[in-house]
Amino acid sequence: MTSQHFILSDGEEIPLILETRRGARNIILRPKTIPRREIHISVPRWTLTSQALKFLEQKRGWIEKVFMRAPQKIKIQDGDIIVIFGQEVVVSRANLGGAPEFLERRLRDKIKEMFLAHAKEIINEVPITLRPAKICIRDTTSRWGSCSSTGTISLSWRLAFAPPEVMRYVIMHELSHRKYMDHSPAFWAQVSKLHGDGVGRAKLWLSKNGAELHKYF
Repeated sequence: MTSQHFILSDGEEIPLILETRRGARNIILRPKTIPRREIHISVPRWTLTSQALKFLEQKRGWIEKVFMRAPQKIKIQDGDIIVIFGQEVVVSRANLGGAPEFLERRLRDKIKEMFLAHAKEIINEVPITLRPAKICIRDTTSRWGSCSSTGTISLSWRLAFAPPEVMRYVIMHELSHRKYMDHSPAFWAQVSKLHGDGVGRAKLWLSKNGAELHKYF
């Protein structure tokens, strides 16, 4: 595996990760915008790096569009206002403590802690038979939540940046899988029963704005 940079037309340097894959027949490009902005290139064995870079350049137009449409990471500083759990909060290093360079890390840890507490409050609303055996807080890029057959539910802490009803919807969605491990009409009826009105609205919000939940950190 080797690492270089691909320079966009606006000057941004995107880390470029080249990987050789046995059995691969073609060069495959995978631009990623979350949690980090980078480009992965899988190449067949014996493929020259120059060939991979030439192919990447041929796809520049597409690559540029991917990163142009994706939200840029926003660095949080002391005094900034962010919205978590539907409320505006002023970021204060005095409250978080530590050196300035650790502000974002401490804030991220605090939000995770608050998210878990909020999630437990919501979970305690449902019948005990639907409550999870274990709760895991993740930072996933493709799924906001999941439920295993063993009763563990995993939740993305980035839902803290979403409207409260959206966070609630995802949690009730996963808790409904404790009874129905599918997406049958009975499952969706269970989701609506637990969440109340607004399931469709929450789903639509996530489909339209989900990428924005990764704009920090």
